[in-house]
Order: sequence, then structure tokens, then C-alpha cells
Amino acid sequence: MKNGHTISRVLPGSIGEEAGLKPGDQVVSVNGTQVEDVFDYQYLTEDEYLEVLIRQSDGEEWILEVEKDEDEDLGLEFENGLMDEYRSCRNKCIFCFIDQMPPGMRDTLYFKDDDSRLSFLQGNYVTLTNMDEKDIERIIRYHLSPINISVHTTNPTLRCQMLHNRFAGEALKKMDPLYQAGMEMNGQIVLCKGYNDGSELERTIGDLGRYCPVMQSVSVVPVGLTRYREGLTPLEPFTKEEAGQVIDTVERWQENFFARYGLHFIHASDEFYLLAEREMPEAPRYDGYPQLENGVGMLRLLMEEVSEALKTPDYDGGEKKERKVSVVTGKLAGPLLRQIAGQVTERYPWVEISVCEIVNDFFGEMITVSGLLTGQDLIRQLKGKDLGDCLLIPANMVKSDADIFLDDVTKEDAEKALQVPLVIVKSSGYELVRQILGVGALETDTGERYRSYEGK
Repeated sequence: MKNGHTISRVLPGSIGEEAGLKPGDQVVSVNGTQVEDVFDYQYLTEDEYLEVLIRQSDGEEWILEVEKDEDEDLGLEFENGLMDEYRSCRNKCIFCFIDQMPPGMRDTLYFKDDDSRLSFLQGNYVTLTNMDEKDIERIIRYHLSPINISVHTTNPTLRCQMLHNRFAGEALKKMDPLYQAGMEMNGQIVLCKGYNDGSELERTIGDLGRYCPVMQSVSVVPVGLTRYREGLTPLEPFTKEEAGQVIDTVERWQENFFARYGLHFIHASDEFYLLAEREMPEAPRYDGYPQLENGVGMLRLLMEEVSEALKTPDYDGGEKKERKVSVVTGKLAGPLLRQIAGQVTERYPWVEISVCEIVNDFFGEMITVSGLLTGQDLIRQLKGKDLGDCLLIPANMVKSDADIFLDDVTKEDAEKALQVPLVIVKSSGYELVRQILGVGALETDTGERYRSYEGK
């Protein structure tokens, strides 16, 4: 825990600016309580009267007295958004994707976080192995929810084996006080063939069901396997038949949960449906899409939004201007994207759409999601091709705060190599149609439904 948190920015017109606070000053305590992290800070500064201990850059300390409205912010930003060191993962999971990454990539991609605070700030999933009784008490006291939990299995012995952590089975008990306090939870199961599938999956779903509806959803996603697995636990991909068996298990449990709670609760990821070559579930079965970030329902939502967008009036300015675009996707979703492209061209026959399935040579052909495609694979497989007026790429292919691919190839690098403008498309069917047509925002697109999925 830091003894002081350095201010990086004071917002104009804020209480902090009026008080004369400057970047470089530190917040040490609020109302006599030392600030451990961002949650302490947010909770403690909710009071209408505050005494904030400030340490200036020269070491001088003084008390800032503040009278404010209960929901009024001090207008301070800090060097570290968490206001504390990030907690790294103590596990050695047999399915860990970071262990399957090649050397030479940027350092931040190798950091294994398992920090419960990021569960609330960024939606990350945590194993609970890094949390102690104090952490659970703080979550409950501050009413921090939802907490997203990487469960994988409720068999304590198997969980210890899969996470390579002798405390991993015991950590599951931390869900009990969260449930009793009514703290909203979501769960995740990374399914590994021969480990937590079959009867073990049945057990896990049944055990987690007792937390429903406080635990609102659980996703089942297939393990991602790259070609960099030398020395790691041998794991195999799911076949079409096995993917179908997983779906059958999930859908049988969905009927049970919906009859009892009005929630389908357990959801198989889109990848399982694509592997099994089955139709995506209808929209109501996703319970409002609580697991989009895990790739659950993304394609159904995309299809629904494209259908809605195509019902809007033409946005071509009255001119049927010929247009050719190319759309990038991973190998698995290619057939579905072609189906969507066919719907768009049927509505707008003067638009030509080429769907480009990129094979993941960088991580290996078994990685088929778009979020793990690299700039070098994009360039190598599309260079010299007629890509039309522009190349549309999904937003999950680039870093969220910069136009950089996983392999540090920039958007500008790719544009120069391919000799075509790259357009980054947010995960919205409305946005996809808009960019295909090259027009302004569609009326049905409120801007509130844009979503981005970091492929796992």
C-alpha cells in the first residue's frame, strides 16, 4: 500500500482546482483514513465534509477542508488509475493463454493479472486465489459488484490441479459470503477436454446453480490453444461432435434454470456453436447479453443489429453509388459474416462486399477468433489484392487506446503495405452497416450499444 497517491491531473473548474491542488501533489488520507486504492478513495470522498491530507511535491503537508454535495467529485486524476500496484496471478493454469505466447512481444502482454479490483473497473475475471478475508469484507462494505469469477470447476481437487495452486479449491468458498451479501456475480468456465468437461461440467453447472440469481450468468468457453505449447500440459481442441455435446449439456441446464429462476444462467460461447455448425440461440436466450466480453452472444447481437439497420431508410443520399469494401474476420466466423454480407448486398445491390478470412499463422491455425489476429498476418495474406475502397477491421484487433495490432504493427503500417484505408469498426451491427455503406450514423444506432470484445 502506498503512503500517498500522486495527482496527475486536476480537472478545470473542480474543487481540486479551486483549492489550489497541482499535478505532483499527493493525497495521503481522507478523514483520517489512509487511502489504499481507488475504492477507498471513491468511498471516502462521498461524504459531504472531508478533511484531505495533502502532501506537496516539496514534502510539506496540509489539511484540505471540503464541504460539498454528496455526489460531487474532487476532480482529481492519479498516475495509476487503480491507485495501487496491480496484483499478478499466483496460479499456473494449464490453459493460460499468456504462457502460450511467443517471446519478443510488448511487456504489457505478458502481465498476468488476477486483481479483484479490475473485475469492477474493467470487467476482468479473477480466480479468487489472490483475495483474503479483508478483500471480501471491502467488496461487501463498498457494495462493489458485479465481481466476475473464473470458476472453471467446482471440484476442489480438480481446480487445484488445473490452476496448479494448492489453495485454489479452498478459494471457491469465498463465493459464499458474496452470495449471502447479495453481491452480483458472473462466472466463467474455460473448458479443457479431458479435465473439466463431461461429468465434471455437469457437476460445476449444478453447483453454481445454487448461487443463482445472485450469480446472474456463467459462460462456457473452449480453451484457446496456440502453437507455442512446448513444455506445457498437453491439451486438445474440441471436435465438431464434442462441441455439440457441450451445447446439449448447456441447453438442457438452461431449460432447468429458466423454469426455476426466469434466467437461462448458463451460456455456451459463440465459438462452440460455430465449431458444432449449429444456429446461434435466439436473442431472448442470452438474458440481455451479460457475457459479451467472453464471446457469448456477440454474433447473435451482431445479426440482430444488422437486421434492424437494414430496415432503416436508405442513407445513400438518393444516389446508388457503386462501392466495394472488404471485411476482415477470423476463420471460424467467416461463413456467418458472408451470410451477413449477403443480406446487406441484397438490400443494397450496388455495394460489393468481400469477406476476408485471415488464418492465424502467428499464434497457430487453432486460434480462429478475430481478436487475436495480428498485423503481419493481415498484411501477408491480403497484400496485392484488390480490397476496394476500404478494408474494415473489427475493433478487437487493435489496442483499445491506440491503433496498434498485437504484434505492434500500426494501422498506418498496414495501410501503407496494403495501399488501402483501414476502417476500425466497433462491435455493432449498426456501425458495420454504416461503414459498409460509407455513410453517417443510422437512426436506430443510439451509440449506446457499441461493444468491443477482447478475444480470449
